[in-house]
Amino acid sequence: MTDTVTATRATESVADFAARARAWLAENMPAIDPDHPPFSVRAEQASWDRAKELQKRLYEGGFAGICFPREYGGLGLDHAYQRAFNAECRRYEMPLILNVPTFTICAATILDVGSEAQKRDRISAAIRGDEILVQLLSEPSGGSDLAGVITRADHQDGKWIINGAKTWSTSAFAGDYGLLLARTDWTVPKHEGLTMFLVPLNSPGITMRRIKEVNGNEEFCEEFFDGLELGEDAVVGEVNKGWEVATRQLHHERRAVGGGSEFASGTAAENANEMPPDHVGLAEATGQGDDPRVQDLAGRALTHRIVKEQLIDHVFHAIADGSLPPNAGTLIRLFHAETTELEVDTALAIAGTAGVIDEGFEDAPDRTEFAEIGVRYLSRQTGSLGGGSSEMARNVIGERILGFPREAAADRGVPFNQVKRNKS
Repeated sequence: MTDTVTATRATESVADFAARARAWLAENMPAIDPDHPPFSVRAEQASWDRAKELQKRLYEGGFAGICFPREYGGLGLDHAYQRAFNAECRRYEMPLILNVPTFTICAATILDVGSEAQKRDRISAAIRGDEILVQLLSEPSGGSDLAGVITRADHQDGKWIINGAKTWSTSAFAGDYGLLLARTDWTVPKHEGLTMFLVPLNSPGITMRRIKEVNGNEEFCEEFFDGLELGEDAVVGEVNKGWEVATRQLHHERRAVGGGSEFASGTAAENANEMPPDHVGLAEATGQGDDPRVQDLAGRALTHRIVKEQLIDHVFHAIADGSLPPNAGTLIRLFHAETTELEVDTALAIAGTAGVIDEGFEDAPDRTEFAEIGVRYLSRQTGSLGGGSSEMARNVIGERILGFPREAAADRGVPFNQVKRNKS
């Protein structure tokens, strides 16, 4: 980025910024059909290499990290500029798979609680398109209880030694650094003895394996740590205050999953599998366009889609002006999950058997769309699990937004080494 472009941004209006982006995008980014975006297979390294290439273009053109501070490689602009850019880039190929988890979750968390060196090095590297950041949180025996992690970090001779395992780590195979939550003190209650670490994923002591899902994808990974050594500078936040970091991380994840993060660049779905189903077109293709029942199903799904977009805008501004607490991002996360499930269920209900067997309708514009409906149905629950389960989201909304009494917990206040685990 040139000094001239950087200086211009200080006084540039949103309209002028949008006009400059419009011209630059037309000359520098590949054009696409926004209704049929290119398919990015998140389980393939080539998709991530392509995303990094596109991110480098954005950075060199002066349109990367719009809402991140300048001192860490961004533009230091407010969300109005990001929204304007999002409107302009709909018709161009963008590195959308970098939004989650690199920018909207990991970089946003490091910005909140990381050291100056971590912010300067990791955020700027991500914005340049040099690095991908991922999360290493869930564990094989942890379920939804993130605070119950048993991966341990022991301090020895000025180093941290990590032993344990993580699982369901999204796109970890493509990552350069991961935010890892580990237990550093077993003598205090579970929320008090955790520390967050920033881990270089090419380090000795890490074994990574891909997880094959029911739909055949291998996007998720499991990691095994055997004597992994980390320096003092790997700690994110403070030792034994990792839950504060994790809480902030979950805040960003819940907003990101629902589409409410100011750090997301671009607004289209990441690939064709994530585009909202065209229920009206599907009804017409199956000869049910005039069926009142099908019209009602399609209208209900469309209404939820519209309400979700309005909810994102409302919650974003309410958090910004303080009328809602930061945890209100969970409202977006929960409604996104419910809307996604309704969208997929409705598509399958309209498609019927064509959605699960290769017997599409001859007059359909694209018969392959019907087969994809059945595949998407297999993974419909992912929206209810990402960023914590929907059940956990309802607890957060009830207890931390509405002020309801907290649920009883047998391990609350009990030193973690005295908590009974894996016993009936």
